[in-house]
Amino acid sequence: MKPTTSSPVLLLLGSTFLSAASAISLHKREDGAPRVLSLDIQRDRSSDPLAHARARNKLRRRQSGSVDVTIDNLETLYYFNASLGTPPQEVRLHLDTGSSDLWVNSPDSRLCTMPSNPCAPAGTYVANSSSTYNYLGSYFNISYIDGSGASGDYVTDSIEVANARLPDFQFGVGYVSTSAQGILGIGYKSNEVQVARSGMAAYDNLPAKMASDGHIASNAFSMWLNNLEASTGSLLFGGVNRAQYQGQLTSVPIQRVGNQFREFYITLTKLALGSTVIDEDMQLGVLLDSGSTLTYLPDNLVEAIYNITNAVYQENEGVAFVPCALGEQTANMTFTFSEPAAIAVPISELVIDLVDVTGRQLSFANGVPACLFGVAPAGDSTIVLGDTFLRSAYVVYDLENNEISLAQTVFNATESDIAEIGTGSRAVPLATAAERPVSATSGIPISSAARVHRPTSVKTAAVVVAALLLGAAGAAL
Repeated sequence: MKPTTSSPVLLLLGSTFLSAASAISLHKREDGAPRVLSLDIQRDRSSDPLAHARARNKLRRRQSGSVDVTIDNLETLYYFNASLGTPPQEVRLHLDTGSSDLWVNSPDSRLCTMPSNPCAPAGTYVANSSSTYNYLGSYFNISYIDGSGASGDYVTDSIEVANARLPDFQFGVGYVSTSAQGILGIGYKSNEVQVARSGMAAYDNLPAKMASDGHIASNAFSMWLNNLEASTGSLLFGGVNRAQYQGQLTSVPIQRVGNQFREFYITLTKLALGSTVIDEDMQLGVLLDSGSTLTYLPDNLVEAIYNITNAVYQENEGVAFVPCALGEQTANMTFTFSEPAAIAVPISELVIDLVDVTGRQLSFANGVPACLFGVAPAGDSTIVLGDTFLRSAYVVYDLENNEISLAQTVFNATESDIAEIGTGSRAVPLATAAERPVSATSGIPISSAARVHRPTSVKTAAVVVAALLLGAAGAAL
């Protein structure tokens, strides 16, 4: 998910590329073990995973004028446990590569004091109950395109995560909040709220703090979400797990947004579904975002995909549904970046089973079971490779060298072969540079205050049928 900002950005491209000869930069601790911090993450399955996709679509249609290009705060996401303060206060945080701040709720907020106690599952933070708490200022204010957000104080306190304790860690405390779930943003420091909104200097967010405190060698981490059926994945700060991917790790440059690196945009050059090439002449900037459950692509690409899959688009939901039997096919949707970087997403990873609020399987009017399709039209909003893509990719985020390294994931890996990410321009173990890195010519925000319009309708050749689909009627496009 990406927070809204008000700072203008311009399109500038450029990066430092790894040479093809770049091999391994391993730095061991004195005991010989890699200097890494491993964090288990869990998948949170919402009772209504369409809620925020619906909100994203509604806001895209409703808003006019100059607004921020952002993406949604979906609830079927990945989370982990941490503790804040002294003595430790346990919290559960959603993991988000699309933002950069950590924030938690105060139990005194209006939301958390509701009779239903909505903040109990994720936990809250009581500043005055911690002996290591320090108040910085009441200028924390973050918001997302789905309408959720939080405002309150910036503070420092200790945080304990991945068996490491970090003192004097800065984060936000939400005294006014519309989300019961705290967020851990692990993006670029330049995308922090106090930088984008207040024009202040950046602070060390979690991965940067781990590096500056010496727990890891550099500001880099790798992510493995595992497959659609798995309930857990892993986030490895400062290292890669070679048992969790197959083939070659290929490094591609992160694209600049404006005159700086702000978000994890890389260039998509080709898209294919099975043996059908959807487009092979692209220079499209796409955002890697673990805070988005679905993948959002340009409408013309989605139209072609829906034609092939006979998807039925629900405009009021902003998503499409397909027969669940589609997930039994063996075809892949293949995303190619700067060659040879390519990720094949099995079609089964794009067909998501849903039930309605009564626990019934959703179905079309003819009784055919209906499943959510993991690709939706972006309209005029951000083009995003979300969790339906990321589960099939092993991704290394190297914020020091402004590169993303990609490889095909190994689902359900049980072995561990961890190597440390070192320092310098050849830091990611066994990664080689893309042969001819391609810069994006579209898809990158020209201004963070870009206009968001009603999305273009996606038309498919799907048969016109009525659908149950959470009480909504099916629609042809």
